[in-house]
Amino acid sequence: MNKDPILKLIDNLENYLCQFLLVSFVVILFLQIILRNVFSYSLPWGDELAIYCFVWFAYLGAVYAAKKSAHNRVTFQFKFFPRVVEKACGILTDVIWLVFNAVFVYLSYDFVFNKMNLFWKSQTLGIPMKYVYMILPLAFVVMSLRIIQNNYLKYVKKVDLVDPETQGVEAMKRSSDSGGLTPRHREV
Repeated sequence: MNKDPILKLIDNLENYLCQFLLVSFVVILFLQIILRNVFSYSLPWGDELAIYCFVWFAYLGAVYAAKKSAHNRVTFQFKFFPRVVEKACGILTDVIWLVFNAVFVYLSYDFVFNKMNLFWKSQTLGIPMKYVYMILPLAFVVMSLRIIQNNYLKYVKKVDLVDPETQGVEAMKRSSDSGGLTPRHREV
């Protein structure tokens, strides 16, 4: 099934933004190191912008992890219970997660839009700090939407969502079962 390019862009927006932010702060920090060590100069705004890019990257990375069902969960104990218990506990933990996100969205929205002074500006860039802190309510709203999306896919559409780490472990198992050597075995 071919997705509309706009829907594909929206569905992968966190991924694209994370890549852009990662490249941005790495390039800025690399440039700062070169400028300081070679030219004894640094961009006055470079460190501050790199920090803001990193903070946004971290929160959007958490959103992307929620989309991929890659957040850490302790699920080993469910192997000893019936499937219904596993499903009920999974839904309960996601409801608790959504409630936490809702509280955090409320508190961060109140802070950013009601309590934060409009004239608070960043030290060197001079941008209003509201724009920097706006990632807080934004990330937790989008994360909540991704949790709801995953539950819809998992429990309504019956899609088996497997996090990337589990996929990698399964691929390594298949590779070792088929007689192929993994990179770890080749280093001997």
